[in-house]
Amino acid sequence: MQECSKTIIRRMSDPNFMRLYFKGRGIDIGGKPDPLTLYTELFPLMKSVKIWDKEDGDAQEMFSEDDEIYDFVHSSHCLEHLDDPVLALHNWLRILKPNGYLIITVPDEDLYEQGIFPSTFNKDHKWTFTIWKSSSWSKVSINIIDLIQVFIRDVSIEKIELENSTYRTLPRYDQTLTPIAECGIEIILRKKDNMNENIGKNIKVNSELRKYYNQYIDDKNTLKEHNKIKPPFENNEGIHE
Repeated sequence: MQECSKTIIRRMSDPNFMRLYFKGRGIDIGGKPDPLTLYTELFPLMKSVKIWDKEDGDAQEMFSEDDEIYDFVHSSHCLEHLDDPVLALHNWLRILKPNGYLIITVPDEDLYEQGIFPSTFNKDHKWTFTIWKSSSWSKVSINIIDLIQVFIRDVSIEKIELENSTYRTLPRYDQTLTPIAECGIEIILRKKDNMNENIGKNIKVNSELRKYYNQYIDDKNTLKEHNKIKPPFENNEGIHE
């Protein structure tokens, strides 16, 4: 219930969403009825977000979408409804530009399904997810770590996090029906650009700012030289006795 909306305040407080993840032109796969598009003005670098849902085609194949056209791909609680999550991720990465970001949330199996599958809270769920466990009560459990390993040559991992700060200890109940409860896993992957993996290699600093960055280096060198004369953490005099 409004799972994308529940993430907005949390994401607004994360500088990486403001300056990196939600930047440029994106697509929201499975976005209805709670699309990311509702919040574009809250993320100043977000130019546009295309809503993709059932009427647009198969979310596993993304047939009508060309390769490498989006700066970011977002999907909130869609992957668990698809027959083949590996195929879906392959095509979600296909339509993503190099250095673009894939932002996905899926329900955590222990917090959402709570030990029962098929799900009693959403009959359309085909898979359950966990960040990683050696074994699961669910016969259709997917370890996120194992899933990402399939694509590890093509992506770098930005974030894998259990989002449970608003989840409470209650009798068995679908807490996503409430306006606040998140019980999902957020995964953020960056699609590698094999032509330029050296971060910062070609970045030039404004001449006016260069002296400020260089001062950090000078300060470090001064500290290192001083430590040669008087090694750190050897002053045991009684100033704080």
